[in-house]
Amino acid sequence: MKTLSRLVVASMFALSLPLLAGCAKDPVAPYPGGPGKDIEYAPPQYSEEGPREETLDASGRAGGGRGLPGDQNSDEYKRLHGRSSEQFLPIYFDFDQATIRADQFATLDKNADYLKDNPSIRIVIEGNCDERGTNEYNLALGERRALSAKTYLIETGVQESQMRTMSYGEERPLFAGQDESSWAQNRRDDFVLE
Repeated sequence: MKTLSRLVVASMFALSLPLLAGCAKDPVAPYPGGPGKDIEYAPPQYSEEGPREETLDASGRAGGGRGLPGDQNSDEYKRLHGRSSEQFLPIYFDFDQATIRADQFATLDKNADYLKDNPSIRIVIEGNCDERGTNEYNLALGERRALSAKTYLIETGVQESQMRTMSYGEERPLFAGQDESSWAQNRRDDFVLE
């Protein structure tokens, strides 16, 4: 009797394998900026000419938006704008540093001028890191980077209520390369409109 029940269970298991294999999820291609990043889906936009090409906007969301010029998926565009909104430019950091580099103050001053001229605007300063270091360390470093920029902007006269910070650590790289050029682009603060 035991042998018969084992045989029945084994047969049922063997017959169910093809069914289970049919339930497997199809692989989804990740955003070229990094594996497994959260990107909100927006349906394709249609006009009289037909569907428009779907792109990522500065915040990393599908569907374009905000009328940003240029191909937002191009390396050139990402090197210039990062994931910052079109009114702002990102700032970059040295490896394992949260202090603002001297060559980044002019960019921060331009961002500050825009915020002071538009006091109703609210932004998120997003701190990012390259992939080196633990997730926990990089989240803390990203937060320190975002706070450094926020502190500087407050010192130039921007209202604190216009800004909040967020750290993505190493989770949202623009470039997936394993080289200094890619890492340098990933060590940045983005300035994103809320």
